[in-house]
Amino acid sequence: MRVRSVVMYCVRIPLRREIRHASHVRLHTDSVVVKVTLASGVTGYGEGLPRDYVTGETLDVSTELLRKTNLKGQLGNPADWDHALTMISRIRLPEVPGDDRKCVGNAARCALEIALLDAYGREFGKSLASISPKMAPELTQNLPEVRYSIVLTSTKGRKLALRALAYRLYGFRQAKLKVGIEGQDDVQRVATLRRWGGKHLGIRLDANEAWTTEVGRETLEKTKTFGIQWVEQPLPHENCHDLADFRKATGIRVMLDESLCSMIDAERALAGGWCDLFNLRLSKCGGFLPTLALAQFAKANGLSCQLGCQVGETAILSAAGRQFAQSVSGLEALEGSYDKHLVAEALGTKDITFGTGGRAPALNGPGLGIEIRPEALARVTQMEETILG
Repeated sequence: MRVRSVVMYCVRIPLRREIRHASHVRLHTDSVVVKVTLASGVTGYGEGLPRDYVTGETLDVSTELLRKTNLKGQLGNPADWDHALTMISRIRLPEVPGDDRKCVGNAARCALEIALLDAYGREFGKSLASISPKMAPELTQNLPEVRYSIVLTSTKGRKLALRALAYRLYGFRQAKLKVGIEGQDDVQRVATLRRWGGKHLGIRLDANEAWTTEVGRETLEKTKTFGIQWVEQPLPHENCHDLADFRKATGIRVMLDESLCSMIDAERALAGGWCDLFNLRLSKCGGFLPTLALAQFAKANGLSCQLGCQVGETAILSAAGRQFAQSVSGLEALEGSYDKHLVAEALGTKDITFGTGGRAPALNGPGLGIEIRPEALARVTQMEETILG
């Protein structure tokens, strides 16, 4: 079945509240959405969130790479799901000069890849969750339900205490606290979260590259009595060479995020002893299939993973992440599906926001397992362009 057309949309997704962490403050998110239509009339949607401070990719870079991609030369005529997966796994965008990490363009590739997976999944009656048994059997699971964790950004003081208590009462098992924000006392915030969140709450910290080695060591020394599971991206990417010593000095597990966007990053991290865990995010890692390959690499080399998300993901990426989480084992934490709690314009016809305690049912329909509302997409679209067809 051939592809009839590929359309890309630049969209601006309004958020319900300001999101602040050490690297950025935002009230909306600019994303690229791709719609693929097959010759049969079946359509599929994909989404990518370019972040210049993560992969070096802006919205303009994403759209330009999609324009320049040789779609006619790479999109064939797959007769079944297996052939479609082989074709989609080989999709490549133009290389960007100076991109030695091979990650600039990952958001654009993610949008294109997921749109193709959604369309062909619908055409052949297969879900994205069916990919894992075929391509990563050593990781395969089949969960009827997944559990998301909470992320606390710039909340502090009484507000943090109230939220922590509420999450405890609603049965959440894990929480991530953003640290390294200028003017905030991280040690006091961790103490507040532990006191009101309870002794059984799994707490992890995310510095978003904000710490120096000295500040990171001092903060972790003062908070280690609160039982920190791990710290995410404590140092800037350019200081990753210091992470091996940082891990030994602090005794706290280290997770890479901004420094883990490609297989090249993963290989360098392993060789340098930089981390214990990967934060996998579909958009920054280039899509479902590259993210699955990184999970395989981690397992083969004794590292752990969590599946994260990016601020402002719509139902498209939420659904793709859900199907990844329900079908891929070994994820120590799960973030995402904040839809109605954060996104002011819902693109899906079905609300797939997590419920009490972070619980969310598996998605079992073909493709993404959800439907997209074209009228909602139109309302947030800033630019629309046909790049094939």
